[in-house]
Amino acid sequence: MLAVCTVILVAFAFQASEDFPRALMLFGTATSFLLITAARYVFVSNLRQIIGGNPFNVMLLHDGESSVPAGKFSAMVPIQGRFDPDVHDPIMYDRLARIIANADRVVIACAPEKRVAWANSLKSANVQAEIFVPELDQLAPLGVSAYADTPTVIVAVGPLGLFDRFVKRLFDLAVSGVAVLALSPLLALIALLVKLDSPGPILFKQVRIGCRNEMFRIWKFRSMFVEGSDSAGHRSASREDDRITRVGRFIRKTSMDELPQLFNVLRGDMSIVGPRPHALGSRAAEKLFWEIDGRYWQRHSVKPGLTGLAQVRGYRGATPFENDLRNRLQADLEYLEHWSIWRDVKIVLMTFRVLSHGNAY
Repeated sequence: MLAVCTVILVAFAFQASEDFPRALMLFGTATSFLLITAARYVFVSNLRQIIGGNPFNVMLLHDGESSVPAGKFSAMVPIQGRFDPDVHDPIMYDRLARIIANADRVVIACAPEKRVAWANSLKSANVQAEIFVPELDQLAPLGVSAYADTPTVIVAVGPLGLFDRFVKRLFDLAVSGVAVLALSPLLALIALLVKLDSPGPILFKQVRIGCRNEMFRIWKFRSMFVEGSDSAGHRSASREDDRITRVGRFIRKTSMDELPQLFNVLRGDMSIVGPRPHALGSRAAEKLFWEIDGRYWQRHSVKPGLTGLAQVRGYRGATPFENDLRNRLQADLEYLEHWSIWRDVKIVLMTFRVLSHGNAY
């Protein structure tokens, strides 16, 4: 903006402003703004790769007794006997100022009873100063906030903001609405075949865990005999499962038994893309899913999906081993961390490749 204003001032001073096409000036200004913004974003995002190593001077001050945070530091300075924050000595403060003079960031690893004194000492250091608190590691905090002037530690904010939730819901309604209209003849045909194949209801309804850990009823075309249906999901379907009907074996193999979940999406219970919802009794290696990994509940911070990252990677079907659950959980958490609407579109397109899968039975 300074450059643009300078050019305009010079042109005005030399009475040459009439020779400057206004449209070209505006276009050049807007283009330069966008290119500079993009270039700086790319540069900062890839700073470590471009420069190599750690481009910032991060200094660790430690007392020699407390645990040291993981990671590489530009310098590790022992402070025991060199600086005591409880002693208000100008010479000591001068010594500390000279030690951290060239630091971009200072991390303090000290005894818990010294943290308040260190915090007061570093508030005048004119550098970003942080105190290592290993007890917070288990909380996995996202940041620090305050409520009524009392500091709080932020441990969760939800993976999606208000605008992202709006975009995702709009995508869900558009895709599910179009799919229901386009597939209505197929839905009617499958419903008729299920009814003719074996006695019982057309739909199988099962309680599953949804967003915010709230339970909801998922809808599927019934693929098993009524007497063999497992409402709690204690027993996963196997390759030669005698509970599955003739029509059920085909619609499970082609994933068409999942199509009624489009109505779950329209109702707002589910999303087109997200972690697949699990039954309450789902097990891996004879353990309930949440008994295998304590992070399991984190996957429920968004609506469950008709398809998901784990599914397109082939993690579906029975879970005889603990790693069968861990692989799915890791993919679900990766999806939450790197969500974008374009990734949802990509996952939907990739789903068509795995509609018929070796683990679908």
